[in-house]
Amino acid sequence: MTEKEAIINQIDALDQELLSLLNQRQSLAQAIGRIKGREGQGTLDFQREEEVLAHLMHLNPGPLSPSALRNIFREIISAAREIQGALGVAFLGPEATFSHLAAVKYFGHAAKFMPMPTIEDIFHDVEHGRIRYGIIPVENSIEGSVTSALDSFIKYRVKICGEVNLAIKHNLVNYSGNIEDIRQVVSHPQPLAQCREWLRKNLPDVPTQNVFSTGTAAQMANHDHALAAVASDLAIKTYDLQVVARGIEDYRGNTTRFLLIGDKSPSRSGRDKTSLLLSLIDRPGALYHTLNIMADQGVNLTKIESRPVKGEAGKYMFFIDILGHIEDEVIDKTCARLRETCASFEWLGSYPQMAEDDN
Repeated sequence: MTEKEAIINQIDALDQELLSLLNQRQSLAQAIGRIKGREGQGTLDFQREEEVLAHLMHLNPGPLSPSALRNIFREIISAAREIQGALGVAFLGPEATFSHLAAVKYFGHAAKFMPMPTIEDIFHDVEHGRIRYGIIPVENSIEGSVTSALDSFIKYRVKICGEVNLAIKHNLVNYSGNIEDIRQVVSHPQPLAQCREWLRKNLPDVPTQNVFSTGTAAQMANHDHALAAVASDLAIKTYDLQVVARGIEDYRGNTTRFLLIGDKSPSRSGRDKTSLLLSLIDRPGALYHTLNIMADQGVNLTKIESRPVKGEAGKYMFFIDILGHIEDEVIDKTCARLRETCASFEWLGSYPQMAEDDN
């Protein structure tokens, strides 16, 4: 037996052992699911999943990278959820959008993914209990916030349950793969903005058109061969398209932050973030006073953004992210003071921060 054959035999034996262990794990997950059912609990336990992943990261000696380890166990956990009961997750559709990719990254492939036509539809169906969870884009590292998502937080009552960052790689795709066939480029406004310089230099006379999503754009390019779409890698296979050019984004390191929304936030994990929505009393120094409350408590502010209140000229809502969980004494105390001093205050949720290897 050669050295190569001996190693292959060892791998085969390990694969058989892994198969047996995975099935044992699934049997235990099934038993946990039955207990949760008797106790009236849901199948998703964010705190437990984060604890499992953090523990495995700590134990990992390598050479398996942290990101590879996380991806493997996401799928194992996803399969465990499936055996306990189908988990519905809405995303901005159709299939193969970046929202779809972010949902798969967060939940693994075993979840039941449901495409929705607009971001507001996701909020509406989560609020009314028609779908358990939704994943929505909120900000891009190049183009900034997704305003329709922020405005929906003002309109709908949902809770943030988690966050995930997705590296964005844009491709120009069409039916033939030939740039000469392109008469118009279609995509969501954000990807078109993120690729504007490439499109200007390489297709200066070709107009662009905004559509609801990159998945919709890919569908259109499949049906109309004069169109090209700015879309994801997944869209190429999903809609039987050819690549005209890969990586056409104007800046490298382009990432989009997505939030998971549901009906309630998870318990503290020890490494959390809290999101707030508030408006200020109309008086001089109101914003300074609000920020000073957080500074006095030693709370780390990671994001603040204002949005105008529709139909009320001169009135703004402020979206704020701070480090910590509402169950932490310092965060609870800070929020209590903000409730007393702000014109309106809403806790949008506390949830585990995304892992550093996910950035």
